[in-house]
Amino acid sequence: MKVLSHKDSAYARFVKKLDRRAVPGAAGKQVEEIVAGIIADVQKRGNAAVFEYTQRFDGLKLTAKSMFVSEAEIEEAYASVDEDVKKAVAMSKRNIHAFAKRSMRKDWKAKNKEGVEVGERFTPYDRVGVYVPGGKAPLVSSALMTAAFGQAAGVPEILAATPAGADGKINPALLYALVESGATEIIKVGGAQGIAAMALGTKSVRPVEKIFGPGNTFVVEAKRQLVGAVSIDLLPGPSEVLIVADKSANARFIAADMLAQAEHAGDSVVGFATNSKALLTRVQKEIEKQAPKLSREKYIREVLKKGTFCLLTKTLEEAVEICNAFAPEHLSLVVEDEEKWLDEIRTAGAIYLGPLAAVAVGDFVAGPSHTLPTGGSGKSFSGLRADQFQRRASIVRMDQAALKKSLAAVETFARVEGLDAHGKSVSIRVKK
Repeated sequence: MKVLSHKDSAYARFVKKLDRRAVPGAAGKQVEEIVAGIIADVQKRGNAAVFEYTQRFDGLKLTAKSMFVSEAEIEEAYASVDEDVKKAVAMSKRNIHAFAKRSMRKDWKAKNKEGVEVGERFTPYDRVGVYVPGGKAPLVSSALMTAAFGQAAGVPEILAATPAGADGKINPALLYALVESGATEIIKVGGAQGIAAMALGTKSVRPVEKIFGPGNTFVVEAKRQLVGAVSIDLLPGPSEVLIVADKSANARFIAADMLAQAEHAGDSVVGFATNSKALLTRVQKEIEKQAPKLSREKYIREVLKKGTFCLLTKTLEEAVEICNAFAPEHLSLVVEDEEKWLDEIRTAGAIYLGPLAAVAVGDFVAGPSHTLPTGGSGKSFSGLRADQFQRRASIVRMDQAALKKSLAAVETFARVEGLDAHGKSVSIRVKK
């Protein structure tokens, strides 16, 4: 772990680098070029390109038929999943739906001062795509935290893409969660080629209107490059957490949250900022005490070595300023005056308040989506929400009285902008 105090000479330089912003080119030129090549190839050759990349990257040979999960595979998954898993999925989905229903936008209408009736209408997308990463762990919760929001919003067609193993199988619990979350089609395709197939379509895959879900660097870059061909939710990359705490915090709990985040492996980021030297010392000791007892210690150690930082700040205000500059995906705020410091937080994707608010509860079952902005994109994006599965259309209706009251201003704009037909289109409707 990188451990720095505000008294260290390297501290200011390191903290300055934490002021992140997601910018074009952040993935690196090599990743950009690889992803651009994959997208162009899928656009040109469709299924053939998707199958080739899937065999190259995942060791799986697909056909137009086998790329889709069959009803038999779904039935097999339902039969093999344990009851405790089904209960956990049901709890998570129930809370997601309850949260989603409260956050969805509602139709409304009103009259402006001239009497024109204005309003908004919200309808679900017809067909969306959700991406669920594969890799080292079956992210069952990610299926719920994407597709179940679309299900709650009433999206009739949800295409899910997730990589299968070399044997062509998808983890049964993940498959079960996808179906329970409303997936109407599931393809065994991951990576940039999976995103391209959903966005552009192939002979076998009908294109979607919007893509949701987290992924690795290649997946995120594919989503970024395909904006315009398709809409996207946000740019959620490798997972991250920042813990801001004062002397009141429990070192055991903080260490456990840091290790839980490091368990994601890969390019995960784990941060801890405190104004208490004693707490920092205790947390370091707790990490060394707890890590050897965990099954994924190897992956955890890699993240602790290359993706973890601990900062001893001069004040708590400074720790909060670092948080706003860093824009973490998850923020754990463990301080004595929670509401006061909560008011100072502006850029975190999800905020966990108090010593008992374990990030893992939010990741799995609390209700809000764990698909959140990473890499500094929290300064521009918010996390996945149910209203992102809704289209918005404005509504305008008027009568003769409203037309007359609006006419003079419209004719003024038409004259200033040199668009006399605009003015005429209104005046022709007004009864003299």
